Amino acid sequence: MSTSRKRASKRLRPAVVSIRDVAERAGVSIATVSRAANRIPTVDPELAKRVWQAIDEVGYLPNTQARALVSGRSRTLGLIVSEITNPFFPELVREFENLAVAQGYEVLIGSTNYESARTESLIHRMLQRNVDGVAVMTFGIEEELVQKLVEREFPLVFVDAGPDLPNIRVVKVNYGEGIRQAVQHLAALGHRGIAFITGPLRLRSAAARRDAFLKSMAELGLTVPAEHIVKGDHTMEGGMGAMEHLIALPELPTAVLCSNDMTAIGVLHALYKTTHSVPQEISVVGFDDIHLAQFMLPPLTTVQMSCKDLAAAAVEALRAGIERDHAKSSKMEWHIPTRLVVRQSSAFPRGTLPALVEKAARKRRGAGAK
Repeated sequence: MSTSRKRASKRLRPAVVSIRDVAERAGVSIATVSRAANRIPTVDPELAKRVWQAIDEVGYLPNTQARALVSGRSRTLGLIVSEITNPFFPELVREFENLAVAQGYEVLIGSTNYESARTESLIHRMLQRNVDGVAVMTFGIEEELVQKLVEREFPLVFVDAGPDLPNIRVVKVNYGEGIRQAVQHLAALGHRGIAFITGPLRLRSAAARRDAFLKSMAELGLTVPAEHIVKGDHTMEGGMGAMEHLIALPELPTAVLCSNDMTAIGVLHALYKTTHSVPQEISVVGFDDIHLAQFMLPPLTTVQMSCKDLAAAAVEALRAGIERDHAKSSKMEWHIPTRLVVRQSSAFPRGTLPALVEKAARKRRGAGAK
């Protein structure tokens, strides 16, 4: 073998660093390194810090399979989301993974595309990978499968609602709070003809948002004609189709509240192809506050449901079910607030005095610019 090939071979075969090397560098026993690497809470924090510094210095890579055999846990969390084409879910995945990794867990991710059969398949695959628990951030799984998991004392976290069974924890989103703020915001501007575009009503979250809209309108004494409730599917295409339906009505609503931001973006696109400008002719409000919302033209007024809060609650709820000594092991529900974020896609209704004054002011500004 030539000298150059020998050098290449050496580069391809780095020296194996063992747990013994870490123990020597940190000046502790191998058992202490093992406990610190497995993040056993009884290890003195300063000692654990010294061990992790030594791990970084010598380049030691703990064997996760061996750790799982020793501890009985894989330190892996499962995360199931509805889809990955909606930017809300990649944002949620990123926050969940960042938080889990920072707390010493790995993450296995799957998406269901809103298919219950696929959800079951993902759960089985995660069980085969020996995950410690699963956060199901979608509309649910079959009761029979849930029962089987519960019998194994397998920690599960659901969004909105879950079966009343042991080791099932629920992250509850307060949809009504944000929807009420949105309706009150539009009503305060003077809107009375407010339409709502739903999501797929088989989803508990979509039905909850529609019901919150109807309740908020009723609280203000505002009626909602049947034709002002239009079914969507939480996609841009669905938003476009729903808006085209509203445009075809004898009288266009002065505002549209959407079940999610992707629907609202579709609404903006549908209106862009018409003479109806936003917000001068019609106001548009979304829900979720995805990162893209603030960069739309005009920037989208929307109800914020914080991905970071949702991910933090899901990770903490899973750990509460997994770690017997967790401070919140008896807690079964986590509550997520929502709030309105006002941007430039909502304004006074067309034809009202404030809207006419604003229109005249825009004309003056335009003439001054020339």
